[in-house]
Amino acid sequence: MGEEQSPSGRRRAPREGDEAPAGGTLRAPVGMHDVLWPESERWETLVALFARHARLAGYGLLITPVLEDTGLFRRAVGDESEVVGKEMYELTDRGGRTLALRPEGTAPVVRAFVQHRPSLPWKVWYATPAFRYERPQAGRYRQHHQLGVEALGSDDPGLDVEVISLAAGFYAGLGLRRIDLSVNSMGCQADRARYTSALRDYLASHADELCDEHRKSFTLSPLRVLDCKRPQCRSVTEGAPKIVDYLDEECAGHLASVRGGLDALGIPYRLEPRLVRGLDYYTRTTFEFAASALESAQNAVGGGGRYDGLAEAIGGPSTPGIGFGIGIERLLLACDAEGCFDAAHSVPDVFVVDGTGGGAARDLSAELRAAGLAAVRGFDDRSLKAQLKLADRSGARYAVIVGARELEEGTVTLRSLGEGRQTTVPREQLVAWLRGEAP
Repeated sequence: MGEEQSPSGRRRAPREGDEAPAGGTLRAPVGMHDVLWPESERWETLVALFARHARLAGYGLLITPVLEDTGLFRRAVGDESEVVGKEMYELTDRGGRTLALRPEGTAPVVRAFVQHRPSLPWKVWYATPAFRYERPQAGRYRQHHQLGVEALGSDDPGLDVEVISLAAGFYAGLGLRRIDLSVNSMGCQADRARYTSALRDYLASHADELCDEHRKSFTLSPLRVLDCKRPQCRSVTEGAPKIVDYLDEECAGHLASVRGGLDALGIPYRLEPRLVRGLDYYTRTTFEFAASALESAQNAVGGGGRYDGLAEAIGGPSTPGIGFGIGIERLLLACDAEGCFDAAHSVPDVFVVDGTGGGAARDLSAELRAAGLAAVRGFDDRSLKAQLKLADRSGARYAVIVGARELEEGTVTLRSLGEGRQTTVPREQLVAWLRGEAP
């Protein structure tokens, strides 16, 4: 979904140069796409299910601005990160303020906490667009969309387990069965410093074996080599030191408690020492969900972790936190691969056909909608025959026909569109008939 269709019928990701020429037909920017109905119904279903899972766990909806002060992401994510250094959209507004389109979901949530200081623990969920200037690919666009939760105010490993299990339950609720969970710990700041030094020394002894990008940059960001998916770096990091061997007693105990909680809930996972999630603010628990039904190496459909120092980094009080983000587009690809969504889209309950040329269709449609039934009608003074053709194409189960006779008698003609049978029904009993509650 979202890719262009080539003449051969094969889908491809949009490319530079796909924009409309000057004076030509305007198109969506490269890497950004429209979601049309009925495809958008899948989004409705997915977001509604996520909202239900979040609400049952005590998380409330948070809505933050799409634009934030650029300094938020520079301080939270890090100037050296690819997200800030290469991918973030920045602009200067008419007041001279430097702003950024949100590249990820966590930092704005923590900013909102620091600004408003709600009572703790603070548990929120969000559904939001995010923007990154990167090469468009299937399931990953320059404007993509994220679902996520964030929980601030507790460093209890039980909260880590709750957050991870919320995501796992959501995937299961969608019907996904081929989801793999990886877990790791980034430790505390001191653990990370010791490990980073050891990893840098190890990579230096294998520098010639690294990919071109990291052969030059590993001394500045050795942890990012662990996140590289290129075969050269994957081969080197297979034998790299493991951060779990550098955890202090407290962080090691935290990880053990998280693992014990996942085991108790029957949530399968594997310990993945190379899992660093690519953002500088992570501490202790990190985790990632991957869809094995997707053949691409880019098969992550969600992930997150702890960020116990993030509130302080952006000027707030010391406040531990944990959360995750889920990319909607890539998650829908995983759902497609496992056949989780019915191809059929929702259809109206009834199509109202007006044979009087007056306001009968208007009034009856309003009555039916007020009673909770999905009712559609024709417009433009179409003939009775034309309206019945529209009714057949609408997918509705019934057509409700109001002609001059029905209007005079206070009745309607109820036609079963699938079977062609019809009956006369008193108008005041129509809703009951449609609900199967007729006397």
